[in-house]
Formats: sequence, C-alpha cells, structure tokens
Amino acid sequence: MSWSSPGGPGHTRGDGTVTAHAPAKVNVSLAVGPLRPDGFHGLQTVYLAVSLLDTVTVRRGEGLSVTVTGEGAGGPDPVPTDRRNLVWQAAELLAEQAGVAAEAAIAVDKAIPAAAGLAGGSADAAAALVALDALWGTRATRGDLTALAARLGSDVPFGLAGGVALGSGRGEQLTPVLARRQWHWVLGVAEGGLSTPAVYAELDRLRAAGRAPEGEGTPSPEPVLAALRSGPPRALAAALGNDLQAAAVSLRPALRRALRAATDAGALASLVSGSGPTVAALAQDEDAAVRLAAVLAGEGVFRTVRVVHGPVPGARLVG
Repeated sequence: MSWSSPGGPGHTRGDGTVTAHAPAKVNVSLAVGPLRPDGFHGLQTVYLAVSLLDTVTVRRGEGLSVTVTGEGAGGPDPVPTDRRNLVWQAAELLAEQAGVAAEAAIAVDKAIPAAAGLAGGSADAAAALVALDALWGTRATRGDLTALAARLGSDVPFGLAGGVALGSGRGEQLTPVLARRQWHWVLGVAEGGLSTPAVYAELDRLRAAGRAPEGEGTPSPEPVLAALRSGPPRALAAALGNDLQAAAVSLRPALRRALRAATDAGALASLVSGSGPTVAALAQDEDAAVRLAAVLAGEGVFRTVRVVHGPVPGARLVG
C-alpha cells in the first residue's frame, strides 16, 4: 500500500466538520462453510446495501474521542465509545498507515440497530474511513481504504462499496453485481441483539449434532444473482437463503414466530438478516412494503419496523 503525502484538510464544512453516511446490509443469500484454521468460516454471500443509514461526523480534536447517539446509545448494553468500537479502530489504523496524528472527535448517529445482523458497526467504520480521509487530507485511494476495511472486519469492505456484491473468503472479497431495479423490504427489528460469534458457534454445534447441513455452497448464490439482474420479485423471494438462520432461531426461538408473521402479513418471503435477529421481509413494491410495515407494527412482534429499499451506494461524504 502506498500513500501520498498528506495534504491539508479537505471537504470540511464551514464549521470544520466532515460527515459521511454508510448503509446497512442484508445478506440475501448466505452460505457458510466449515470453520477454517484461522478461526473464520468461509462464506459465499450476496450483499445488498439498503437505505437505512448511519451518520459519522468528524472534526479536529485532541486525541481520539467517540460519541454515539441514536440506536444503541443507551440501555443495558450500549455501543462502546472506546477502542472496542470499530470507528476508533478505523481512525487509529488510517492514521498509522497515512502517517498522521490520530486526533479527531468522532460523532456517530446511529439509525442501524446494533448486534442486529445489519452490519451497523461495519457501516460506521466505513463511514469513519471516508470522513477521516477527508478531514486529515490523507489522499487515500479507494483501494487503500478497502484494504484497511478488510483488516477491520469482514463486512467493512462492503460498507464502503455498497450496491450489490458477491462476497467470498470471510465476506471481505467482493465482486460487484449489477441489479437493474430497486428492491423493497421491511426490516423487523427485535428487542435485544444477537452476538455474531455466538450464532456461528451455534451453527457449528447444530452441524456437529447433525441438525443443520454443511454449507458447502448452499444456498447457491446463482438464483439470487439471476433474480437481482432480471426479477421478478417472486423469483428473488424463491431464491433467498441463509445458513445462519437455523442457529439464530435456535438461540432466539421467538424468531420463528416473527418470520411467520412477516409472511402471513403479506411478505413475498422473509429471512433472518445475517446473524440476526433482524427479519428482512421482501415486498412486491414500495406500496406493498408500506402496507406490510403497518401490519407488522400493529402486531407488536418487533420492537420497531423500517421500510427500506436497495441497492444504495456505500460510504459517501455528504453536505
């Protein structure tokens, strides 16, 4: 990785701040292979970036600080505001690679719930890389930022890329995918999160007990990719699949009812997003998504529901 000499602050507004958005993701197909020697599972997944966005605003500061507002800011298990936060790690990594001082006040305004299978923490890290690159004038290329993103976490590169992509390796190796239309979803957000490592460990346990199939390439991404290219929505609905769903349901049995409630309310199909516990329900179109969300909100199965669409771009400067 080569870096240009840092320039002056770029893209700062009159108040000296830089702001970036980054999107949540839904795994519309997720096949999980056996545990690898490096401690990760091999994945084959189709990512879709959706219009639920976190916002990261940075300004010059003494040392590093992170503040969090919005989803996950309070409660018994709040989003951390120290080095455990991927945003903090992103700042330190970018500063180290670019040869600049890791000094910034970073404010994260979260719309994406934490520990929900939507890659909210990864989205925050992606937005932080973009915003801090502009604030510090590090002149990183998109390739530079993507390489740093892969070091931060499996989903961070997709937080940068957005759109639709086929992910392999542990999810960080991306191939962009063409999607010719917008897809409309309702996200049903459960009360409380699920630990991603715990869900993977539960999948391993279920497989060892013969209660879940080995995920060697199944579900196949090909039907999903074909549906994304040409539709119709029912073709995509028939192709959705997630190897982690059985493990998420095992750890959170109420998800079985939530998935059924979404389809009973008119969703073309529903699945657990990533490691859960968010349920992603596919709708025929925008109007159908609004109607579906209204029904689900009234039934009280979820803590909250969100109408979203995708694909949308990855981490971008705003303002």
